[in-house]
Amino acid sequence: MTVLFRVARNPDPGSRLAYLLWVPVPDGPLLLKARERWPRTAKVYCHRADAWPDVDGLELVEEVAVRTCAWRGRSVDLVLDRHRENRSQFVFTRLKSGREGIFWQTPKTVGGVRPGLRVPTRRASGAEVLTVLRDTRERYGYRFANQQAVVDAQPLPCGDYGIAIDGRIVAAVERKSLDDFSTSAVDASLSFAMAELAALERAAVVVEGRYGDLFTREHVQPGFLADLVAQLQVRYPTVPNVFCGSRKLAEEWTFRFLGAARAELS
Repeated sequence: MTVLFRVARNPDPGSRLAYLLWVPVPDGPLLLKARERWPRTAKVYCHRADAWPDVDGLELVEEVAVRTCAWRGRSVDLVLDRHRENRSQFVFTRLKSGREGIFWQTPKTVGGVRPGLRVPTRRASGAEVLTVLRDTRERYGYRFANQQAVVDAQPLPCGDYGIAIDGRIVAAVERKSLDDFSTSAVDASLSFAMAELAALERAAVVVEGRYGDLFTREHVQPGFLADLVAQLQVRYPTVPNVFCGSRKLAEEWTFRFLGAARAELS
C-alpha cells in the first residue's frame, strides 16, 4: 500500500494558514495547517489541525508518494518519492509565549591517513566486478581506478555512490570532505541528507578526514561539531558517519561497503 503525503487548500476562509497538510507518520497522520504548500524560500510556520475536513469540494493541491516519514526526536523527517522538492523536516519547538511552534523547513531554507599508504586491490566481497552508480551531480568523484569496479553515472535519489539490484537502489554512500562535512553539520543540511539515506536498506556517510580534526576547526567552539555529529548519529543510527582519514581510504571504504551491501542484499 502506497503511503501518501497530501496538501489541500484550507476551506476556512478566515484562516491565515491557507493549506492543510496530511503527514503520514507511523503512529497516525499528523494534520497541520501551513502558510505555504512547500518551504521554497523560507521556513514555513505551521499549526496543528483538529481533523482532516470531510467536506465536498475539498481542493487537493497535491498527493505524493512517501519514501520515508518518521519521528526523529522532536522533529519529523519527510522524504517524498520525487526528484525535486523531496526532502523536508517539521521541527517542534516551544515559543517564548509557551505555545507550541511548528516550523517546516528544507535544506534550502536552513541557514559542510598516512602518506604513501598502499591500498590493496582485493575484490569487494568476492565480486568479480562491482558496478557502482555515481550521481551525475558529483564533482571530482571517485573513479575506482584501482578496484575491480565499473562506474555508471546516473541521477541518484540520494547519496553520491550506490548500487542497484533489479533496477532498485538498495545502498548508497554520501561522500564528504572534512570542510563540507563540518559546514553541512552546522547548517543542518547533513541532517536532511542522512534522513534520505535512512530510507535505504544500507547507507553511510564517508568523510575524507579524521574525527580528531573536528576539534580544531576554525570559528567553531571545541566540541561543538562533535556534539552535532553525536546527535545526528543517535537520530539516524542506521547511517554511520565513517572518518577515513584521507580521500584514498574513503574511496576504498566506499568500494568495500557497497560490495558488502551487494553481497548481503542479493
